[in-house]
Amino acid sequence: MTAATPARVLIADDEESIRFVLREALEEDGCEVTDVDNGDSAFEALAAEEFQIAFIDIRMPGLTGLELLDRLKAVGSQTAVVIITAQNTFENAVEAMRRGAFEYLVKPFGIADVKALTGKALRTCQLRDEARAVRREAGDRRVPDDRIVGRSAVMLEIFKTIGRVAGRDVSVLITGESGTGKELVARAIHAASPRSSGAFVPVNTTAIPRDLLESELFGHERGAFTGALASRIGRFSEASGGTLFLDEIGDMPADLQSKLLRVLQDQVVTPVGAEHTQQVDVRIIAATHRDLDVLVSTGSFREDLLYRLRVMPIHMPALRERHEDVEVLAEYFIARYADDLSGGARFLTGSAVESLSRHPWPGNVRELENAIKRALVLSTGEVLTREDFAFLESGLAEPASADSLRRLVERDVQNALENHETGELYRAWLERLERPLLETVLSHTDGNQIRAAALLGINRNTLRKKIADLDIVLPGRK
Repeated sequence: MTAATPARVLIADDEESIRFVLREALEEDGCEVTDVDNGDSAFEALAAEEFQIAFIDIRMPGLTGLELLDRLKAVGSQTAVVIITAQNTFENAVEAMRRGAFEYLVKPFGIADVKALTGKALRTCQLRDEARAVRREAGDRRVPDDRIVGRSAVMLEIFKTIGRVAGRDVSVLITGESGTGKELVARAIHAASPRSSGAFVPVNTTAIPRDLLESELFGHERGAFTGALASRIGRFSEASGGTLFLDEIGDMPADLQSKLLRVLQDQVVTPVGAEHTQQVDVRIIAATHRDLDVLVSTGSFREDLLYRLRVMPIHMPALRERHEDVEVLAEYFIARYADDLSGGARFLTGSAVESLSRHPWPGNVRELENAIKRALVLSTGEVLTREDFAFLESGLAEPASADSLRRLVERDVQNALENHETGELYRAWLERLERPLLETVLSHTDGNQIRAAALLGINRNTLRKKIADLDIVLPGRK
């Protein structure tokens, strides 16, 4: 606030000494202060006049601090409420923040803490007012769920490709790192295709046990195997007339690759344990984070199946390759989740956008989505600042150590569990750790596999197999 418009602050506490200390500190900083000694008077004052900040005791005559918070929320008050308490309990803190308190201050407190909180609240109020002005100019734009968002040149090309391929009944192969939005592209293609009235059936081939995957895809007859108490149709039949999305196709077992190839060629499936075939009419969209050409060269993936799937390829770039999309994605997720997670609209400051744009986002769009959710849950005002995303910067600042590696693994695995990506955790992290380990040791030995195996403490044949599986290029053979 400027000298012409001083901040107006309300103090509500039944202890005269607390009111005196707060008044002295805030008036020293140029604030206009009103103080009362009970909750009823506090509510009357807040209803009659506009206050930017209110320091309210949690327990006092009349309305309690928590009851006052409920009343203020019900009437739509914009005052930033700081709850004051002498009892620093878990229940008090949780209830205060759940009911919409801006902050929680424990007695005895320092004057510096009071002034810092006041400054923070005033900045939040100012940013909130600026954000509202922007919102009024932009209008109330509702954002639909599950849409592909981006304004970078590479994403515009992908949008064009989706438009071209949607109406053509051909197989599509979508590649890209985990979390880049491959399934969203598949759903967009289906929604814009003549098959949109049919079912879109997603199948994550790594999330289904290997011995059940054939039954899941093609169905089975009663008694076909232990536990098959009744016949059931497979995902191909379920998707007939629509689209079947095969996620992580690169991890499909070799025997099922052959059966999938036949389905693509003949459009018929044979349920497990059945002697008859079933005609299906399915469009296949597949996706993978793996390099299928490398898998073909190592014999892990059928070349003829790759040709069948990759009639139309689409590659989803990592978020670090399209930083210009970070702001629009962040705004999309805020618009999508703010009401549920924060109870109202939230807006990004320029410093927050700058901080988000600098982050490398190893988890891609999914990591950004979860970061926005976290910030919304913890936010205390309508504006999200750089401080609300400090957890991203602190993660980058960790020193390289076994402890930080453990935290990195824990964070990545927790992110995968929250998004139900539980079918490939072990393999994905084993591959992520094995490759740099083997490449570093092989570089040290100039490609000598006998010495490398001795340093690693593994059999030479085991090392040779891992080199082939991971497609590691030996030093001097690039």
